[in-house]
Amino acid sequence: MHKSIMIQGTMSNSGKSFLTAALCRIFMQDGYSSAPFKSQNMALNSYITHDGLEMGRAQAMQAQAAETEPSVLMNPILLKPTTDTGSQIILNGKPLGNMNAVEYFRRKKDFIPYIRNAYEKLSSMYDITVIEGAGSPVEMNLKTDDIVNMGMAEIADSPVILVGDIDRGGIFAQLYGTVSLLTPDERKRVKGLIVNKFRGDKSLFDDGIKILENLCGIPVLGVIPYIKCDIEDEDSLSDKIVKLSDLGDDIKIRIAVPKLPKMSNFTDFDVFLQYRGVGVYYAEKPQELSQADMIIISGTKSTVSDMKYLRESGFEDAIKKYASENIPVFGICGGYQILGRKISDPYNMECGGIIDGMNLLDCETVFSHEKKTVRTKGFFGNISGYFSFLSGKSFSGYEIHMGRTDNNENLLTDCGGAYRNNVAGCYVHGIFDETAEDIIKNLSEKKGIEYMGGNPDRENYKHQQFDILAENVRENLDMDKIYEIIKG
Repeated sequence: MHKSIMIQGTMSNSGKSFLTAALCRIFMQDGYSSAPFKSQNMALNSYITHDGLEMGRAQAMQAQAAETEPSVLMNPILLKPTTDTGSQIILNGKPLGNMNAVEYFRRKKDFIPYIRNAYEKLSSMYDITVIEGAGSPVEMNLKTDDIVNMGMAEIADSPVILVGDIDRGGIFAQLYGTVSLLTPDERKRVKGLIVNKFRGDKSLFDDGIKILENLCGIPVLGVIPYIKCDIEDEDSLSDKIVKLSDLGDDIKIRIAVPKLPKMSNFTDFDVFLQYRGVGVYYAEKPQELSQADMIIISGTKSTVSDMKYLRESGFEDAIKKYASENIPVFGICGGYQILGRKISDPYNMECGGIIDGMNLLDCETVFSHEKKTVRTKGFFGNISGYFSFLSGKSFSGYEIHMGRTDNNENLLTDCGGAYRNNVAGCYVHGIFDETAEDIIKNLSEKKGIEYMGGNPDRENYKHQQFDILAENVRENLDMDKIYEIIKG
C-alpha cells in the first residue's frame, strides 16, 4: 500500500527541499521506490523532462536523488515570476498564461483537481511519496484555499514533519509559533519536529529539545547539522549565491555572473564548483567584474527589463570593456539574447517592449506565443578565435525559451548559438556540464597557473553528494520513528 510523508517548514529556505531529497535518497537506499511531490512551486529555476515538459528544478533534483526519472506529475503547478506582481503559470508542464497574484489566488480552487490527479497518479507508481510544502503553513492572509501546505496534506491525507532553521535564529519562535497558529485539526497532522542547520556541539541543544517538546507537545525527531555538500538549489536565498568578498584566498579562477533581478537557472554554473581553486561569484556592482577571469550572463525570466537593468546600472559598459580586453563572455538563454543587437517582446510574453541589446553578437531576438521546451544534445562546431578549444566537443542539456533568435554570426554549435572571438552564447542550459573542465584548463593556461583538477564526471559527482546528504541526515534523524509515522 502506498504511503506518504510531508515536509513543511517554518519559512522559505528552512531546508525543506534538501530534506525531501535526503529522504528520497534514504528510502531508495532502504529498498523502497520513492518520488518527490510539490503541488505548487514558485521558482525561476526549471527543468525540462524527456517528454519536453517543464517542472521545478528542485523536484527534478529530488527525483535524481531517488534515482527515478523526473516527471511533471511531481510538480503540477510551477509559477515563474515575470514581474513583482505576476507570474507565468506552468500547468502540467505547459504554459497556461500569465496571471497577476490577485487573479491567481482567486482561481486557486480551480487547480485542485489537477493537483489531486497528479498526486494520485504519482502515488500509484511508488512505495513512498515525499511531499514538500512551500514557505510557511501559517501565512494567515494566504491560508484560505491553501493548495501547497496543510491543504495539500489534507488532499494526500499525509502526516507532516515541521522543519525549523536554527541557523537564522529564533528556532523556538519558529516552531512553537507555527504550531500555535495551526488549527487543531492541522496540528494533529504534525507528527514530528526537525531542527535544521545546527552548527557546533549538538549536546548544547539537549535542553532546547526538551523545551520544544514541552511547548509544542510534539517530539523532536532530529537535530540536523549544517551539512557541507554540493546539491543543486533553486532558491534565490541559496548559499551558492555568493559575493566576490565571500571567495577565499584559495580561489585562483574567478567566474563572475552579474546578479540579474530576474535571474533564472543559476544551477547552470554549479558544475564549476566541482573543480579545485575555482569560484563562481554573483556581481552586484559593475566594478566587481574587474576580478573576473570569465563573465557569464545567466538566463532571465524578463530579458527586456534585465537588459534595461544592465544598461542603467553600468554593467553593460563594464561587460563591453572587459570583452574588449579579451575576457571571455558567455551568455546562456536570456543572457544569449542580451548579447545580441535587439530584443523585442511584441506580445507581452514577459514584460513587453523593445530594447537594444549589447551588440556583442550579430543576433536579433523576437518573442512569440510559442515556448520551446526540449532536451537537446549536439557538438560544438569548428570554432575559430578564443573558444576554439571547444571545437568538436559534445554537450547535452535542454532549451526553454519564448524567443526566436535570428543569427547572422558564426554558428557556435550544431543546435544553434553564436560566437565572435571571445564572446559566445546559446540557448542550452547545461552546456557547461561536459565542457567545464576544458574551460577551466583554458582559463588556467591563460592566467599562467597550474590546472588544479577536480571531478569532471557530473553525474557521478551528483550521486556522491546525494550520498553525503543522506548519510548525514540518517545519522541525525530518528529514521525508525520516520518509518513508524509513515506506516501510521
